[in-house]
Amino acid sequence: MSFVEKLSEKMTRQLAQRTSRRSLLGGLGSLLVGGAALPLLPVARVHADQEPGGYEGVAPRPPVSDGEEGSQTSCDYWRYCGIGGPLCACCGGSANACPPGTVMSPLSWIGTCLNPADDVYYIISYNDCCGKPTCKRCLCSPHDPNAKPPIRSQSSRAYLWCMGSGETTFTCSTSNVVGIAVQQK
Repeated sequence: MSFVEKLSEKMTRQLAQRTSRRSLLGGLGSLLVGGAALPLLPVARVHADQEPGGYEGVAPRPPVSDGEEGSQTSCDYWRYCGIGGPLCACCGGSANACPPGTVMSPLSWIGTCLNPADDVYYIISYNDCCGKPTCKRCLCSPHDPNAKPPIRSQSSRAYLWCMGSGETTFTCSTSNVVGIAVQQK
């Protein structure tokens, strides 16, 4: 017999004397289950297509329609003049669409915002997306020094608008252009 065969036989016999078959099978099972769980561990994923000054993990989004300026992931975007809460554009949706797995509430609050591209005021409907835990990205809370406190709580942007959706958890907010506001002289 060769040296390698004798050494392996000796080590195998010593292992057999110190352990039982049941403990050996248990150890192999633990190793297999542990190895299968490795892909479930958290991994940092960095996207190379971030826009400068943007939010980590959120790809830049094109304007919703032609003639719009600005980034949908910025609180300074013209449509967000009356929004309150996290932006759906930073949470997997867009300025006017909910992220996958959420439902847009049929209830909304209304505001008018000036589009700097054409100098026209538009009526904006702000709808909440509901059904997943609150998104923690791009939290916007515009402060208008001329704003008056709400008289009725149902008119406030701080009100939970998910009631009509059948869901009770608020995720993020969208802004949908409804039409052109009437210009007063």
